[in-house]
Amino acid sequence: MNKREVLQETARVHRANLQKILERRLEAARTRGDDRLVRQLEAESNYLG
Repeated sequence: MNKREVLQETARVHRANLQKILERRLEAARTRGDDRLVRQLEAESNYLG
């Protein structure tokens, strides 16, 4: 693996980790009924794509 491939894989893994964390936070916000936070986290999720 060359340096470019390593950087691309690192970025992919980082984005996947952010998405997992965001999903856990969304689930917790929904469980608590925190609609404001749910909307905010959904917007963040859309931004991450």
